[in-house]
Formats: sequence, C-alpha cells, structure tokens
Amino acid sequence: MTSVEQRRTAGEKRETAARRLLDSATTLSFDPLREVDWDTPLDESLHGMSPEWSTLYGTRYWSELTEAQRAELTRQETASVLCTGIWFETVLQQIVLRDYYADDPRDPNFQWALTEVADECRHSIMFARAAAKLRSPGYRPPKALVRAGRWYGATAGGEAAYAAILVAEEVLDVLQRASMRDDRVLPFIRTINNIHVVEESRHMKFARAETREHLAAVSPLRRHASAFLIALVAHYVVVSLVSKKVYATVGLDVDRAVREAAANEHHKAVLRTSCAGLMDFLDSCGLLTRPAVALYRRANLL
Repeated sequence: MTSVEQRRTAGEKRETAARRLLDSATTLSFDPLREVDWDTPLDESLHGMSPEWSTLYGTRYWSELTEAQRAELTRQETASVLCTGIWFETVLQQIVLRDYYADDPRDPNFQWALTEVADECRHSIMFARAAAKLRSPGYRPPKALVRAGRWYGATAGGEAAYAAILVAEEVLDVLQRASMRDDRVLPFIRTINNIHVVEESRHMKFARAETREHLAAVSPLRRHASAFLIALVAHYVVVSLVSKKVYATVGLDVDRAVREAAANEHHKAVLRTSCAGLMDFLDSCGLLTRPAVALYRRANLL
C-alpha cells in the first residue's frame, strides 16, 4: 500500500469513528437542567462522594470526626473536584476549538469536535450549579496553575494536548464511577456522575484515538518531551482536585488535615488501583518514560 493509500485509509477510519461518536451523542445525551433534581433541599446526612474516596478516610483525623462532619467533608471535597473540573474543561474547550479552527465544516470530525465542546459547556454549567447546591464557597486552583492553564490552552497541541485531556478526564471518571451507585451519596450527585461518565466515555475514546494518531509520526525526542509534559499536567490536576480550603470550610484544623491527607496511604492506593487502566494505555503509547513515571508516582497514579 502506497503512502497516499495509507493516508486515505486512515482518513476514512477517522471519519467512520467520528460518525459513530456523533450517532452516540444523538442517542445517548442528557440535558442536566432537566435530568438533575435541582429543587429538592440538600440532605445533610448524605455524602458528596463515597466516603472511601475522601482524602482523610482511614486517617486518625477521620476517626475523630462525627458522621455529620464526615458527610460535610465529602460534600465539600466533591464541590472542589467539580470546580477543578470546570477549570480544566474550559482549557479543554480552547484546545479543541483551536485544533479544528477553520476546518471543513462538512467533515464529521469537525462536527464531533463542536459536539464535544457543547458537551463540556453543559458539564461545566452542571458542575457549577452542583457546587452552589453543595453550599461551597467556590474553590479555585492556585493562581499560578490558573495562569499555566491559560498558557496550555492557548499553545498545547497534538499528543501533548489530547493525552493530557485524557488523563484529567480519566481521573475524574474513576472517582465518579465509584460514587454514582452508592446510596450514601446525594441522589443529585449520583445523577451528575452518571451523566458525566456516560458522555465522557465518548470524549475519552476520541482522546485516545487522537493521541495514538499524533504519536504515530513523532520523533523519539518529541515523544519523550510530550510524555513529561503530559505527566506534569496530570500531576498538577490531581494535586489540585481537593483544595486545602475545603478543610477550613468544614471547620477542621487545616494544617493537620493537609498533613494527614498527604500521608494517607489508603487514598494513594485507591488512586493507583483505579488508574491502572490509564497507565496501561500510556505505557502502550510509549508515554511512561522515567521522568514521566516519577511525576505519576508523586501524584500517586503509579
């Protein structure tokens, strides 16, 4: 097969995949403003996530908290995760729109890209309303990270963009899957988790395909550079999921909570186990270089 034929075949495969994603979006999408119960008063006896996913679960501090404090802690941790998700989804939208800027609008890939941006807009609005319903103060990543995200959204491309998107979405996905069928978790949060998991499964398929396609033609030097950059993004996203302001909101000793959360072996093990599939994918793409592995280990993803 000639190089021209190979490019034609690859283009046809991409178009077929984009059409499938568009068909899936047509038949299995949700309107959060209608699907989520926004009106029922907040039940303060219920959690925001499965307690086992709390940053303090299994620590001495957790054993000292009342059930009411534990529930409020997981609700505020969830609000922080959702706010971080909004931040990253706005970065994601910038990347996708830049990547497909001025492309042929008849192309199914172009139409899928716009569909993904529309999904992310709905998700961000859904997360914002949920954070408000959880009575959170509105958490933000550190200012330096916000500035870095603005730069990344304006400059990142290729595998460095799509693999970073994939890593962030997969980490959020495993957390939400753990909580969406847990009766201890608020029903409206379970609904939000279900919506996000279903719709993000399409986005992650797209990100995996784009990552593999972009990596197919890169040099070893670029692959190593991208591997490090992707791992760097993953590290900062993961460590920013739960703001230390959460502990202040709940009325805990912030210094002690941060210290015990950082040493919490249970939470580290949960993250590592849940992200095993993601690490296998990155390894299959040649993106688990030694420097990248060091960063993933610091973020407790390996």
